[in-house]
Amino acid sequence: MNIIEETGSLISLVDYQDGSVVSKEVIKKEKGTVTLFAFDKGQGLSEHTAPFDALVYIFDGKAEISIAGKQYCLKAGETIIMPANKPHSLKAIERFKMLLVMIKA
Repeated sequence: MNIIEETGSLISLVDYQDGSVVSKEVIKKEKGTVTLFAFDKGQGLSEHTAPFDALVYIFDGKAEISIAGKQYCLKAGETIIMPANKPHSLKAIERFKMLLVMIKA
């Protein structure tokens, strides 16, 4: 999907898979990325750090996000910023889809 030339539903670009985390890069540039994720219930990403700030937008479902030891519960329509170099993790309380925007400059 070329965002500049086409319109469409971002949420439909990634589908749930039983017992899995599915991702799809929508934009990959030197200065940042936009990636869609679909997490099945109980799936997640273990604690890690990233060298850049990242914005998360929840399209669907419910997620638990931990940032530097503090827990946040986000649902459809909510967003959070994960600051650079702070340990964070994600877990699907129920199936959820999210948009991750990482800006590198």
